[in-house]
Amino acid sequence: RGLMPDSTPSLLETEHVQLLTQIGFIAASRADVKRAEIIFGALSRVRPLRAFPHVGMSMALLNAGRAGDAVAYLQKKAQMPAGEEADLVNAFLGLALQQDARASEATRTLRSVAPDAENTNPSEGALLAQRLLGERPGDQAPPWSAFQII
Repeated sequence: RGLMPDSTPSLLETEHVQLLTQIGFIAASRADVKRAEIIFGALSRVRPLRAFPHVGMSMALLNAGRAGDAVAYLQKKAQMPAGEEADLVNAFLGLALQQDARASEATRTLRSVAPDAENTNPSEGALLAQRLLGERPGDQAPPWSAFQII
């Protein structure tokens, strides 16, 4: 078993993580919080420095109409070092805050990520933050369309 980019020993091979992530996002799309929590909870232990388990769990909660729980989850569980993964988590936190009718907190959170989108190679989180702030109306594909699940 090799080391993953975040230096965590791999308990699952990449293709297994991808399959479980796809199943988790199916559960999230159906607002099946119980199954999403099991799947994404396990994935967050296998890939602790990656955003996708936290994004998936927050999407399950949002789809279940539990924006406040999504905010609490992301604020408590999704702590990671600054960088692209944290940008994506913070952009989804901004989305959850918007859905929870906490506009000023959402704007503050999204603005903390959005300035990075001015870079020549902005993170997906920075692009999403700009879109959620209404600053990138001309873009076609959502920023998570190229989301890497490894």
